[in-house]
Amino acid sequence: MRLAASGGSVLNIDPTVRDAIYVVLGLVVLFAFVVASRLIARFAAEQLRRRHARSDMVAITRRVVTLAVIVLGIFAAVGFALQSANVVLLGVLLATLVAALGVQDLLKDYVSGYYVLLERHIRVGDHIAADVWSGTISEIRLRVTLLRSDAGDLIIVPNSELFNKPITIHNANAAERASSTKPDHPE
Repeated sequence: MRLAASGGSVLNIDPTVRDAIYVVLGLVVLFAFVVASRLIARFAAEQLRRRHARSDMVAITRRVVTLAVIVLGIFAAVGFALQSANVVLLGVLLATLVAALGVQDLLKDYVSGYYVLLERHIRVGDHIAADVWSGTISEIRLRVTLLRSDAGDLIIVPNSELFNKPITIHNANAAERASSTKPDHPE
């Protein structure tokens, strides 16, 4: 380290040391975002539990919140490490571009998965049918729903298919659910 020639009150740091400090600051920022992601995800899960959300929705929400905060932390950490706010903006812009062009169907399946899980029109154990497939739901995940055909084959259906196309539900509980969604008093 050396003092600046102009007045001696400003401390100039060797560029290599300065860059190392920014990298360390970037790592500290990333660590802070990782810790914050867990706290925020825990808070979100508690809020959902208070609203009596299903346990699978709580788990999925925790994962999504954790991932989103960590991704933001990575962009912020890279911005600190390279000492440029433009890197953060560039990272967000790049992520948006990749999402828009490369993973449209994947994102559509995830968003549809939230709606499928939240609306609860179909549940594990329901026998459902569409144009080309039918089976009993064995598991509903965020991106896909797993069905067992009558022959025992595993059918993996993207949730966007369940959300955007007509589905027939073949079971007694389906009629009960349909009547429970109708208003009690005719208008």
